[in-house]
Amino acid sequence: MQEHLNDPYVKLAQKDGYRARAAYKLIEIDDKDRLIKPGMVVVDLGSTPGSWSQVAVQRIKGQGRVVALDILPMVGIPGADFIQGDFREDEVLAELEKMLHGQKVDLVISDMAPNISGMSSVDQPNAAYLTELAVDFSLKWLKPEGNFLVKVFMGTGFEEIMQIMRESFEKVVTRKPKASRDRSTEVYLLGLKRKDNTV
Repeated sequence: MQEHLNDPYVKLAQKDGYRARAAYKLIEIDDKDRLIKPGMVVVDLGSTPGSWSQVAVQRIKGQGRVVALDILPMVGIPGADFIQGDFREDEVLAELEKMLHGQKVDLVISDMAPNISGMSSVDQPNAAYLTELAVDFSLKWLKPEGNFLVKVFMGTGFEEIMQIMRESFEKVVTRKPKASRDRSTEVYLLGLKRKDNTV
């Protein structure tokens, strides 16, 4: 708790009006890789409390759409459409797809993580499964040349996810933003330019 209160990114988030310190992870990655542009359709998976959606809304500058989804409730963000539901359930996925009106997506961002039990034998497969679902969604809905940013945890399943992404995107890079705590095993995989030969 003390670490959290003394965290410079927590203080910065409070000052800048972001809902969570995670905003600075996306800001740093986007400043480097230029993922979010006006006019884009962006899908934010695992959006609650909403800091990534806040950043996405700011950076599309009122041109385009942000569609957010999370199993937990999220206070509304002007400029973002939100669906509350479990991404692992078909009907929730169908609702998300319906909201897209058949329109392909420019960017999928996913900061999803399972509820942590503290047992890596349980947490790691759960996290990998969520990542695989996010990959599947991105391959179905991204435009050719679209980009995909996803949080992954080093460990079981990491290499498999990396392999799927390498087959599906022209370039895959790893990002560990400064706002990601050093002791955390999380990294972000960025799939750049979805190949249009994947199904």
